[in-house]
Amino acid sequence: MFVISLNYKVPLTEIDRLQAAHVEWLKACYADGIFVASGPKKPRTGGVIIAQCPREVLDARLAQDPFARAGAADYEVTEFLARMTGAGLDTFREA
Repeated sequence: MFVISLNYKVPLTEIDRLQAAHVEWLKACYADGIFVASGPKKPRTGGVIIAQCPREVLDARLAQDPFARAGAADYEVTEFLARMTGAGLDTFREA
């Protein structure tokens, strides 16, 4: 699994302009079974995505994010093994 931390590099007015396209991109990643959870940071300096897929698939999808295409965000990707999960998340547990 991966934790992706997005950090905005542009004013929020530019992020807001790209937001609808970004949400459509997120929906497509969920529909393809790549993303597990996502949401904005608090305060709103970026976002966080939890993903489960091969790294090369993740990298290709992140490159398609409207924020990435516009140079509006940096992405920090951390891989981890989900050894323990909460109730209902057993399918995400890794050996």
